[in-house]
Amino acid sequence: MLSLEEVHRVLFEGEELVLDATAVQHVNDNFSFLKVFSAKKLIYGINTGFGPMAQYRIPEKDTLELQYNLIRSHSSGAGKCLAPIHTKALMIARLSSFMQGYSGVHTDLVYLLRDLINHNIYPCIYEHGGVGASGDLVQLAHLAHALIGEGNVLYEDEIRPAAEVFEQLGLKPLTVHIREGLALINGTSAMTGIALVNLIEARKLLLWSCSLSAMINEVVEAFDDHLSYELNIVKRHTGQNKVAEMMRGMLEGSKMIRHRPDHFYKELEEEIFKDKVQEYYSLRCVPQILGPIYDILMQAETIIVGELNSVSDNPVVDHKQENVFHGGNFHGDYISLEMDKLKIAMTKLSMLSERQLNYLMNDKLNHKFPPFMNLGKLGFNFGMQGVQFTATSTVAENQTLSYPMYLHSIPNNNDNQDIVSMGCNAAQLTYKVIENTFEVLTVQVMTLLQAVDYLNCQDRLGAFTFKIYQDIRAIFPKFIDDAPRYADVQRIKAYLMRHEPVVAEQTVGKRKKSSVQ
Repeated sequence: MLSLEEVHRVLFEGEELVLDATAVQHVNDNFSFLKVFSAKKLIYGINTGFGPMAQYRIPEKDTLELQYNLIRSHSSGAGKCLAPIHTKALMIARLSSFMQGYSGVHTDLVYLLRDLINHNIYPCIYEHGGVGASGDLVQLAHLAHALIGEGNVLYEDEIRPAAEVFEQLGLKPLTVHIREGLALINGTSAMTGIALVNLIEARKLLLWSCSLSAMINEVVEAFDDHLSYELNIVKRHTGQNKVAEMMRGMLEGSKMIRHRPDHFYKELEEEIFKDKVQEYYSLRCVPQILGPIYDILMQAETIIVGELNSVSDNPVVDHKQENVFHGGNFHGDYISLEMDKLKIAMTKLSMLSERQLNYLMNDKLNHKFPPFMNLGKLGFNFGMQGVQFTATSTVAENQTLSYPMYLHSIPNNNDNQDIVSMGCNAAQLTYKVIENTFEVLTVQVMTLLQAVDYLNCQDRLGAFTFKIYQDIRAIFPKFIDDAPRYADVQRIKAYLMRHEPVVAEQTVGKRKKSSVQ
């Protein structure tokens, strides 16, 4: 069984993946059972056609070629190739499914998949093609096409024939033994792999959003009671209380956050207060806005990691019960729905960031900073005005992209696949929303750093937010004069995607290598 943390280490830290010997033995036992059991029996995808063509029996002499026909015919994707990180995650997910020992595949397949993962060989898999029922057929067919040595792969930043790379590294292309063609393409591993990356990046975005929300409360000298334990504990939601707790920790030691009793809980003579009694919602309702997102991420981890460690092809070969079960474990509704929920959550996070950004930009709202955080000459210089357009338009794109793919079933395959999940589309659109959201938070952090310099309040920040200021100022110096900012946006976005502002919880007993069982 793989955890999200183990997947993270293989994907982002270069950790090698090893196969558990006991699990490999189960794979071998399962294959050996199927080899004997399938003789003289009608079993879908072994001696029948596929989908609506399953009514046609395939002669024994043609059964192996049938598997190659399936792989070649379904290698029909379009669009761009998946990013290497998504392809690697896809292979991890497919390997994890096979290692459960219910797919009837030869051990050659699991060893070859392991080798591709550890050698950073990325089959060219195209973004368009899967409908997410009968699995991610087209995307996984391109994986299979590379494994049999006929497709292309990306290796050391160069697209080359798979057979050529295999020969260079001493790897043997896969030979079909019984049903490796169907087993490879009939699963949810493309959507699951991308979903794993999405979840890792979304957790990072939540931490950054909490951090920048803490920082804006700090620079505007907000009151501390909306983050207090006492206020939040009476709202009985785990996420809200966790977000408030994190933000309290992030603001520890700040000399800017104010304590309400020091200002308002005493006898006052003014009839009209210049100071705001309560901040705008985008500042004081952060736990209530980001809390549900925290809860969504926790649920998403349960669902996605569950799918990672599931058997998602058809039929299921059960050597323990000595039977083969036909059904629909390839259907991707679990991932599709979870990706839509995550996509909506990330869009809302980007909306919060945009509203906080707008508050900093609009002097009529904040009554504290120059328009557009312009540190130069008003009317002559423009400050952050141009970059705000980028953030606003990107949030608008997120809002449009957030229509649920889960509700977008289109029957196909001669109506054999009469209701489908569109899970791979959902996962890819979610990644686009996540990437967009990093751009929005980039503009927000640029503006916050300019705000700190305008106030010259570096020595009044808490240690946590001061470190953010220092680290990002190292790649984005304070500016007064106008200049193109697109390179700054790209550089800071890359920084946010590579780093986490707080230390993530570590699993006890960290291993050097992740093991698929």
